[in-house]
Amino acid sequence: MRHNKKFNHLGRTSTHRKAMLANMASSLIAHKKITTTVAKAKALRMYVEPLITKAKDDSTHSRRVVFSYLQDKHAVSELFREVASKVADRPGGYTRILKTGNRLGDNADMCIIELVDYNEIMLAAQAEGKKPKKRRSRRGSGAKKASGAIATATAPPAEDKTVEVISDAEIVEETTSEATEPKGEATKAPKDSKGPDKEESK
Repeated sequence: MRHNKKFNHLGRTSTHRKAMLANMASSLIAHKKITTTVAKAKALRMYVEPLITKAKDDSTHSRRVVFSYLQDKHAVSELFREVASKVADRPGGYTRILKTGNRLGDNADMCIIELVDYNEIMLAAQAEGKKPKKRRSRRGSGAKKASGAIATATAPPAEDKTVEVISDAEIVEETTSEATEPKGEATKAPKDSKGPDKEESK
């Protein structure tokens, strides 16, 4: 029984499967991208990613361990020189599987497995996609802050408000004085009018 044995045998014996995965891993390290079936790509990802992690420690022991899996000195030197320095800051997930549809002959699920840090097109697209979002959020918050600062700058200070109150009081006083002046003229007018009437009567 094969209880709790989750890896895919890929319809091959262990020696055949190990030789196939070693060749595929060497090709992936050399070319940074290969086309294969989805089942083989998933098995290869489990096979090659621990080797890439091992390559971050450039020591004789690590090189011998990786060589025992790959059996290709050119792939080992490429892995430790270029790939390890490229993925040094990445904590894992060194490969990406992109499905490309079904194969015409047997309708098998095909895909491209590649090293994440070597796809320059996707890296550039991600960089372009991230920058505008950050700038938009910063510009929006900056615009709000700037509008708030302009509003506070244009608002009149407390002293101006007191001046306005005083001016209103003066206007009230002027209106009251104007209102009192016509009353005086009205009171004086009848007296003047009585004077000539009295003279005429006399």
